[in-house]
Amino acid sequence: MKTKFAVLVAPLVAAFSAGAYAESLQVLTSIKPIQMIAHEIMLGTQEPDVLLKSNASPHDYALKPSDVKKVSDADLVIWYGKDLEPFLSGVLENKSDAVELGQIPGLALREFSHDGHDHDHHGHDHGSHDPHFWLGYEPTTQVAKFIADKLSEVDAQHAELYQANYANFIATYQAKHEQIKAQLAPLKQQGYYVFHDAYGYFEQDYQLNHLGHFTVTPDRKPGAKTLIKIRNELRSENAKCVFSEPQFTPAVVESVMRGSNANLGVLDPVASSVTVSDGSYFVFIDQIANSFAECLSK
Repeated sequence: MKTKFAVLVAPLVAAFSAGAYAESLQVLTSIKPIQMIAHEIMLGTQEPDVLLKSNASPHDYALKPSDVKKVSDADLVIWYGKDLEPFLSGVLENKSDAVELGQIPGLALREFSHDGHDHDHHGHDHGSHDPHFWLGYEPTTQVAKFIADKLSEVDAQHAELYQANYANFIATYQAKHEQIKAQLAPLKQQGYYVFHDAYGYFEQDYQLNHLGHFTVTPDRKPGAKTLIKIRNELRSENAKCVFSEPQFTPAVVESVMRGSNANLGVLDPVASSVTVSDGSYFVFIDQIANSFAECLSK
């Protein structure tokens, strides 16, 4: 879908094609969802790079020497923070040209609920706020604005373009947000379980009936009490769906579902199957919405 704004901005983007400026800004993002947002803001300039490949999880990643070199060579590193990417804390400690999105003033982060679990597991503190901001409408638009402003500051010759791209991003997302609201409205009462606690922003935006999760973070195995509770909920048919993830396909999900009528769906919180290109962030959000819709409407 092309907005009128997109049509107006297109000539401006074309004027600043990748070869139209002498100095290239090397932007490195930690994970693909952040890369996709940065890509939309940087249309017509450089392509932001990404540290983690599609099949890697930020929860348990270990830096390679080539990663350290990438970080060192980058003009600007964009990451969420140690609660999501603890592996980057040390290497970014003395890098002045790195921005930590989790520290954006006023960022609309969701507090984790404390329903019987602690977020400090096995020495890994996962923080008190949900770092999966890219699945929420408000925090994503705030991050997009922050990235546009930061790029305008460090690359002033393209400031007008960054701001135009940001405005186009917002206009597109507003329309997408309304479309998903209408798509998921009939399914608000359908209960479900997710593999890990990553979808709170999306569930909050669209008022979905999230019954619980197997684990807070993928690097922690679900406890016996949790599994018994989920199994009982499934057998009593309170839950319509159980969602696994492509990066984690634990046998425990299938085991818990055995003997129930619940549907099995797949949610991909890090867009592992989406190719980064123009509009890819919205392809990703569509994919999440369609996964919910498909499983919950069966």
